Amino acid sequence: MNSPSVAIVGSGPSGCYLAQALRKHWPEAQIGVIERLPAPFGLVRYGVAPDHQGTKAVIRQFERLFERENVQFIGNLEVGRQLSLEQLRAAYDVVVLATGLYGDRRLGIPGEELPGVYGSGRVTRLFNAHPDEQTFAPRFGKRVTIVGNGNVAIDVLRLLAKSAEEFHGSDIAEQALAGLLAEPPQRIDIVGRSAPGQARFDPVMLRELGKLDGVRIQVRDLPGVDYQPADAAEAARLDELRSLAARDGAGEGQREVVFHFGWTPVAIDGEQQVEAIRLVADGGRELRLAADSVITAIGFEEQSSARFRREALASEAADLDKGRLDHGLYCVGWFRRGPRGTIPENRQDARLVAESIVADFAGFAGQASRPGFQALPSTLQQDCVPYTGWQRIDAVELRDAMPGRVRRKIVERDGMLAIARA
Repeated sequence: MNSPSVAIVGSGPSGCYLAQALRKHWPEAQIGVIERLPAPFGLVRYGVAPDHQGTKAVIRQFERLFERENVQFIGNLEVGRQLSLEQLRAAYDVVVLATGLYGDRRLGIPGEELPGVYGSGRVTRLFNAHPDEQTFAPRFGKRVTIVGNGNVAIDVLRLLAKSAEEFHGSDIAEQALAGLLAEPPQRIDIVGRSAPGQARFDPVMLRELGKLDGVRIQVRDLPGVDYQPADAAEAARLDELRSLAARDGAGEGQREVVFHFGWTPVAIDGEQQVEAIRLVADGGRELRLAADSVITAIGFEEQSSARFRREALASEAADLDKGRLDHGLYCVGWFRRGPRGTIPENRQDARLVAESIVADFAGFAGQASRPGFQALPSTLQQDCVPYTGWQRIDAVELRDAMPGRVRRKIVERDGMLAIARA
């Protein structure tokens, strides 16, 4: 039975979960996952904190797509630059955009343009050896303020507060780690608008902080012991925060972490560099924290340089609830619904969009499929990195891992390409 040819642009969790779901519906369909980098897996490889190898382990199930389920990996191909979206749609019956949203959301306050203000997404990509961040060399200084009440903020806090030994078993970029350890922060303030119980980080993330060596943790603005949490989630969060505050952190020369709840940033002060951040709270209270750098962790948004914008692609046939942008053109994951939801939540999203695609093409049987990859310009085909090329890169990264590391990521794109084509 004939089935349509499918191109999925983006090899992160949404793209891979969608390929899984479509393969179950169409066992014989030509399905290609297109990635602009020579390495697959997007957010999992470059966005998950490098010391969270348990989360990164989802890659193993995605590997089966390319190794056993006849899904094609097409690396080193940037749609919108090397190949237009129109050309791709002419080659495939179905095109799905799974490119995500990874621009760091801005605070929108005076002083945000000062040197020393960094986005958490970019910091995380740096520690994950992303090729786009080779020239990014942040100087965090002795005092860092992190703005955010979510898990990403806790990830950044943990990475900055760890000692070198505590990165055992990670795949952290050694050059970025060396830069951090050369001038490690001595105090990290983490501030957010929410009350302690309403903050968005998971209790398990807070529990990890309690295992850090040489870190003294203070938690300001905690409610009294007679406070009644609204639900079990709030109670668990408050329990973990109180546990952190009760830790024995005595000792000279230790790094200090201070949580501040209920504060809204209003300005970043400094002449040539970040010097402090100003905050306000209910009742007009004001707080000024000295800082050498400010890291924003308040979510993600569409980058100003993004090649595709959802609204611009939506036709009269669009139904975003089903992931449809136009006849034969779809979107999935954060590109569809905005920057919210965890990796497992993207699986359900992918299933929903897959069902929509299958329903739209229910009458396709008997029609001739578009040729897919073979219809792309031959010069582009030759430049693409197939899955076997990625496997060569993967083998070298694993082989060259330093003691205590699971791999040594290749940062230079040219270096990856040379290995892939060897």
